[in-house]
Amino acid sequence: MSEAKLSLPVAVSGQVSRREAIRWVMAAVAASALPGQSIAQPARRAAFPGNGYGLDPKLLDPHKPGAFWPLTFNNAQRAAATALADVVIPADHLGPAASAVGVPAMLDEWVSAPYPEQQADRPVILDGLTWLDAESENRFGKVFSQLLADQKRAICDDICFTPAAKPQFRKAAEFFSRFRSLCASAYYATPEGWKAIGYVGNVPLERFDGPPPDVLDKLAVVQTVKDES
Repeated sequence: MSEAKLSLPVAVSGQVSRREAIRWVMAAVAASALPGQSIAQPARRAAFPGNGYGLDPKLLDPHKPGAFWPLTFNNAQRAAATALADVVIPADHLGPAASAVGVPAMLDEWVSAPYPEQQADRPVILDGLTWLDAESENRFGKVFSQLLADQKRAICDDICFTPAAKPQFRKAAEFFSRFRSLCASAYYATPEGWKAIGYVGNVPLERFDGPPPDVLDKLAVVQTVKDES
């Protein structure tokens, strides 16, 4: 999945608006439509008959939930996705937790979108969340969102690295890998995510002196362009 660099306003509650979440998903979809890739036109026509720019929704217009496609997560799935997202990206000195910047809302929009990539991810994510709660109840007698931090980590330790996962956890590990990738793509497309990795975006510079000497040394290249100003 290609990452879409968007600035997403976050409400005080920590939840992005539905309009912003859909814009987020649509930008990610557009970014994935590179040469050699395509988005199935029949799916687009079925979802957006005559609406929006081309065949996509008018994302700048206010709209209500379900105006373009119904959301997917039920309460249990939303709670599990929120808890797991915060295990993947917890709050620390670098920034807030995934749930604080609306990552679960983006995940819900993602698995609800009527495009081939999103529809392929839908059963992976939904079945994985179902497994997560079932495994949590089997081990600890509670669903995943109600577990203590060390109990959540105990389950995640069994599925966090697909090549090392035991046979009974292989499918769950594939789910975790995809879920983690989507969480990271969503989180690091927010201003908080940019700050965490030191990304400043496109900013004007009064002058550019070329790559720093330590970078040139590491790459074993010599700066040949001189400042003529």
